[in-house]
Amino acid sequence: MPKNIQSLERAAAMLRLLAGGERRLGLSDIASSLELAKGTAHGILRTLQAEGFVEQDPASGRYQLGAELLRLGNSYLDVHELRARALVWTDDLARSSGESVHLGVLHQQGVLVVHHVFRPDDSRQVLEVGAMQPLHSTALGKVLSAYDPVAHSEVVEVEREAFTPRTVTALADLEQLLDLIRARGWAADVEETWDGVASVAAPIHDRRRMPVGAVAITGAVERVCEGGELRSGLVAAVRDCARAVSRDLGAGRF
Repeated sequence: MPKNIQSLERAAAMLRLLAGGERRLGLSDIASSLELAKGTAHGILRTLQAEGFVEQDPASGRYQLGAELLRLGNSYLDVHELRARALVWTDDLARSSGESVHLGVLHQQGVLVVHHVFRPDDSRQVLEVGAMQPLHSTALGKVLSAYDPVAHSEVVEVEREAFTPRTVTALADLEQLLDLIRARGWAADVEETWDGVASVAAPIHDRRRMPVGAVAITGAVERVCEGGELRSGLVAAVRDCARAVSRDLGAGRF
């Protein structure tokens, strides 16, 4: 039977140790708990920190789990429990709104569509499950960037392409927009990504109140908007759907 790789075993033990308590741990605590030399423990921590799996508090020098590890954990939920919990609610949303509904999660500096409910009419439509959407211009992407720290970091670092004259690309303008999204609880995309298309999205949270995805209504501008603004009924409907899925995931009331 092949031997296990010792450095990986030690890294896994370190992550379990950091996950086991509420407080941050210092280098000495980690080294003594795992019976490692300080130099060995520091080398593993430095590698995990470089990959985003561990973060070090600048003030105290203590370590805690990093955002990248949380993102990987959420990815498992996203593609399994999240979709399962959202099936009924997204079907109801498409039926009541008369528009397409998308469920998206953060993936590789963009939004991965993991579920798509067709607009309930006889028009020809293309299934978009597996499609990627940009973070900075779509309603799904903007609402994730507003609520998810990892998504926010990535939208800052990613190249922000102007898809239409309405696309917000300047960082200062985008940050102001994300503040507005957090204040009102939903995001809009009115011809910022595709001409003639508008959408509205709201965040979905899990039992830890962590953002794990978003749900959006998408359709033609003339149907989704009225007088240049998103129809208030659609905004309310997508927020109700997001809250319902969040409750099913254990988030409680928002």
